[in-house]
Amino acid sequence: MAGVRLEELTWLEAQRELTPDRVVVLPLGAAAKEHGPHLKLGNDAQLAQYFAARVLEAADVVMAPIIPYHYYPAFVEYPGSTTLRLETARDLVIDICQGLARFGPRRFYVLNTGVSTVRALAPAVQALAAGGVLLGYTDLLDALGPIEREVAQQEGGTHADEIETSMMLHIAPESVDMSRAVKDYDPCGNGPLTRIRGATGTYSPTGIFGDPTLATAEKGRRVAEALVKALLCDIERLRTAPLPLSRPGLP
Repeated sequence: MAGVRLEELTWLEAQRELTPDRVVVLPLGAAAKEHGPHLKLGNDAQLAQYFAARVLEAADVVMAPIIPYHYYPAFVEYPGSTTLRLETARDLVIDICQGLARFGPRRFYVLNTGVSTVRALAPAVQALAAGGVLLGYTDLLDALGPIEREVAQQEGGTHADEIETSMMLHIAPESVDMSRAVKDYDPCGNGPLTRIRGATGTYSPTGIFGDPTLATAEKGRRVAEALVKALLCDIERLRTAPLPLSRPGLP
């Protein structure tokens, strides 16, 4: 592997690895978030682990342990789903980065497998910049936009849909039950998913937003490879990007 996993090092080894020129990657993937009746609650955590392993193969980075909780307010009506408050999710990333920055690294990248998470990551970038720490993160919709336009057949969707289900059919087919996949797409919805017809939000009795019945492993392979390429490009840009100037009086 080109990179190292922080959790597998001793503190003496970590001291050698956590240098100012290293990029530290934080995989972020929900371990308790609904993904319809056909995917597991830990779907995003599986995605984060897979893409972390792919990045480790190709990039000289320090890979931090996965972050299994963050900001996912759109799914709280579905049993088993959890979310942190936006401020908590923001501060969680800030605290991890500031803690590791004490030992040398100044560049961090959140390997982000969520969508709502960016609402907490964006203010974390600003807060860390005040201390001279540079944070980047995956904008999943932006990164996957081009390949989705090539392979997607569904009318629309962003959650437990054709694209996400296809990735799981490629990455971990044993975790997918296609016999329970159904189309559930409310194009008129606005806001978080809701199981209550007529309530404010996007009506989804299944927790799906899209059409996973169109998913295939081949589509998933193409999407996964495109995302790996986008992740590696993000990390290499971050590696050479100028550091923000620390503001006096802030860490």
